[in-house]
Amino acid sequence: MGVSRIEKRFETLKKENRAGLVTFTTAGDPDLETSLNILKGLPNAGADIIEIGMPFSDPMADGPAIQEASIRALKGKMTLRKTLNMVTSFRENDQDTPIILMGYYNPIYIYGVDKFLEDALEAGIDGLIIVDLPPEEDTELAIPAKAAGMGMVHLATPTTDQARLGQILKNGTGFLYYVTIAGITGTAKPDLAPVKNALDNFRKVTDIPMAVGFGIKTPEDAARFAEFADAVVVGSAIVDIIKQNIANSALESKVLSFVNELSIGVKSAR
Repeated sequence: MGVSRIEKRFETLKKENRAGLVTFTTAGDPDLETSLNILKGLPNAGADIIEIGMPFSDPMADGPAIQEASIRALKGKMTLRKTLNMVTSFRENDQDTPIILMGYYNPIYIYGVDKFLEDALEAGIDGLIIVDLPPEEDTELAIPAKAAGMGMVHLATPTTDQARLGQILKNGTGFLYYVTIAGITGTAKPDLAPVKNALDNFRKVTDIPMAVGFGIKTPEDAARFAEFADAVVVGSAIVDIIKQNIANSALESKVLSFVNELSIGVKSAR
């Protein structure tokens, strides 16, 4: 379905007058089986949209938690092909929840853009967030993705002005991902007012849904931002639970319980 599944989910959220919860985990962390079990459990736990991190050796936009998750996954021999296979398995029982791959361009470049888009769509991937491809590089992936029907989610930041926003939106599809801090993931607590002000200004020029992420760690955090954002992204806090419970047989249930708490926070915000 590609980007249309993302668009359909945001239409549903709008009708329900609530924000969506977007969860992030790294494919293959802490191992393939556990990662797949968590993935399959996320929708029932309350995830409205799922981001899956493509393990990469140099995740420059990510803080220590997600860096370490990539290292664990790579040590476990995780690959991009195995990541797509995870989604294929997920789609056997879930045809509704949008899935977005988040990561860096190098693995896709090595895979081959056209072949990757074909295989990703066939597996059931709906969108991509590639943090090291700015709008100036849209010909590399965003334009081919758009032509193929794959969502291409672009990032905006606290330094994004209106002129820059126009460039970002030109080939961005699915939703806009607003990075709440000027920094890497999971390392700082964002201030509410500047984020709300930025989204209010952006909405004067576009009606694309807007998700906020980076630094949102608790159900209370999620609820605060869900009051005005179209979706709230939580990643490092989930990955931290995985790290803290690697030797715990209850790892999967602990992760899914936390996601459920986040979902309750998001749903109670309005």
